[in-house]
Amino acid sequence: MPAYHSSFNESPDMQQVGNLAVLPIKTKVRGPAPLADPNQPDIVDEAIDLFRANSLFRNFEIKGPADRLLIILILFISDCLAKIGSSRTPPSQIEASKTLNTLAVDSFPIPGDANFPLNAHYAPPNNRQEAEFLRQYLTQVRQELAARMVERLYADGTGKPNKWWMSFQKRRFMNRSLA
Repeated sequence: MPAYHSSFNESPDMQQVGNLAVLPIKTKVRGPAPLADPNQPDIVDEAIDLFRANSLFRNFEIKGPADRLLIILILFISDCLAKIGSSRTPPSQIEASKTLNTLAVDSFPIPGDANFPLNAHYAPPNNRQEAEFLRQYLTQVRQELAARMVERLYADGTGKPNKWWMSFQKRRFMNRSLA
C-alpha cells in the first residue's frame, strides 16, 4: 500500500524555492506566504489530515515539490506531539499553544543547511534572499500548523490532548525527526 501524497503536486501556478513548493495557506500569521481561499483546504489541513496515515510508513516516494513540503510538515507535527507528550502532566490548551508556538519560531535548519536531516532529497535555495524567504515562509507555516494542531488536539473540550492523536507521539515518519 503506497503512502498518501499531496494533492497540490499538480498545482499549475506553484512557486518554488530550491525544489520545495511555496503554497498558499489560510492564516492570520504575518509572513510571506500567499493567502489561500478560506473555503478550500490548504497544505496545512492536508498535512494534519494525512499525518496519522503517513506516519505508519517508513518509505515515501516524492512525486513533486508539494510532497517535499508535506514531509517537512509531517515531521514538524511529530515534533509537536513529542513536545506535548514530554511533560509530566498533560498541558492545558493554553500551555500547549504557548509551547508549540515557541517550538514553531525557534531556530531550525532549512534545506541546504549542514544540519538539515533530509538534505539528500532537497535542493538548497539559489541565493541568500531565497534562503531568507524560505526561512520566513516555513516559520509562518509552522506557526499556523501549531495553532491548528492545538485546535485539533483539544477539540473534544476536556482540557486534555486527544489520546488518539497522542498515541502517535512516538511514531517517526520515515524514521526521521526535524529535531
